[in-house]
This record gives sequence, structure tokens and C-alpha cells, in this order.
Amino acid sequence: MALLVQFLLRLSFGLATGMAITSSKRVTSGYFRNHLYVTLGLTTLAALLSYSVAPEAFWLALGAALFSYIGSICWLYESPKAGKVTLVIVACLSLLGGFAQISSTVIADADQTYVDKGFPIPTEGLKGTADDSEELVRRARNTGIIAGLLRVSTLFSSGLLLGLTMAAMLLGHWYLNSPTMELAPLKRLILAMGVAVVLQAVVSLLGLWGELEYAGSLSTQWILFLVLRWTFGLFGVGALAWMAWQTLKIPNTQSATGILYVAVIGTFVGETMSLLLSAESLFPL
Repeated sequence: MALLVQFLLRLSFGLATGMAITSSKRVTSGYFRNHLYVTLGLTTLAALLSYSVAPEAFWLALGAALFSYIGSICWLYESPKAGKVTLVIVACLSLLGGFAQISSTVIADADQTYVDKGFPIPTEGLKGTADDSEELVRRARNTGIIAGLLRVSTLFSSGLLLGLTMAAMLLGHWYLNSPTMELAPLKRLILAMGVAVVLQAVVSLLGLWGELEYAGSLSTQWILFLVLRWTFGLFGVGALAWMAWQTLKIPNTQSATGILYVAVIGTFVGETMSLLLSAESLFPL
């Protein structure tokens, strides 16, 4: 359940961010109002689950749910400035909720986490002196802190990838309701989605390098999950973003939306695999 809370908060953060960077002058207010109900549902479920499994994130998730509702009212009464402020608040509270859930284990207890995961402590350069034990503890702590910082980074990059992809898909669907809207906002979200794919790939690659550097033997299941995470969850999503961009040149928003639907599934599968793999690893994958 803790992993589900993390997933919901990341998705809420990214979706609110995607709507916040979308022009309210070129996109009708219904897009923001209706999809703030989506963040309301995500954060409400996160609050309900976190009450028992991740209490440190409960109030932040509840606050994000409250501001999602307030934001929907702002857009209902055509107040875009107040609506954009609430979107930023929802994004910040969701991000802080996700950070609160993981911070105690990935930073404060970095050295203990490193030992508990069963990873070998690097011993290169030790000379067999009485200070070796202190040096080993220092190396374990430093490695754990680096892994913790990568986990915090992937919280941000994963949330952007999940949320921006969904925001782009929902906006593409909204063109069916308002076909006269300009394509620029959708193109902007697809570009942002592409940047998010690259950012998440970089963070995941650093995590994979750290895991391969310090991990012991790798199981077949671990490798299969990792392949699925990279092929469909990153490379596949990147390819789909490019296809959606090319489709908009025709232009055909309906086909582009269909492609983005598949991209959303790809991000869900990829980031779910990442959370499952990372739960059993020191570094985020």
C-alpha cells in the first residue's frame, strides 16, 4: 500500500504541474476544472491509504485534496489566476507528501539502509589498520546518501513523466469537446513529456549503474522487470511521444490522443516496475 500511496502522489504532482503550465487563454476552463477532480480523487485515495501505512504523508495528501476541490471551484467561476495558484499548491503538496514518505529512510538512515539491503561494502584502498571499521562505515554512509539523493530525484522525474503524459492525453481528449482550440498547448505538453522521459532515463540510468556496481547476483525476475521498465516504460514512451508529435503535423488530434493513451499505459507500467524494483534495491531503478 505504501508504494501505491507513492504512485498516487507522484501522479497527482505531475498532473497538476502539467495543467499549471498549460495556457488558460488557449484552453477552455472546463479542462482544468474537470481534471482537478482527477487530482482530487488521486489525493483523497492517497490520504485514506496513508493514514495507516504512511502517516507522515497524510496531512499533505489531505491538503492536496482540499486544494483540488477549491481549484475546481475557482475554474467553475472562471477565475484562472486563482485556479493556477491552486494547481501550483496541489503540485507542491503532492510532491512534499511523496518526499515525506521516503525521506526518513533514504537520507536519515542512509548507512543503516545500505547495510540492511545486504550490499557489499567497497573495500578498495583499505590498508588493514585499526581505522578500517570507521572507514567502512563512512563509505557505507556516503553510498547510502548518494542513493537517497537519487531516490529524491526520481520522485520528481517520475512524477513529471507520469503526470505530464496523462495531462497531454487528457488535453488531446479535450479537443474532441473544443475542436477549435489551438494546437500549441498540446504540442507544449508533448515537448514537456519528451523532456520528462529524458530526465527520468538519466536518473534511472544512474540508479542502474549504482545497483550493478554494488549488487550481488541478479535474479531472472529482476532482469525481466528491468527490461520491461526500460523498453515499454521509457524507450516506448519516448517513441510514442515522437509519434504523437508527428501526428499533430497532419494535424489529427484524435489519432494523437490514441497514441497518448498508449503512452499513459506505458508510463504506468514502467513506473510501477520502477517502484517494485526500487523497493528491493538500494538505488532507484
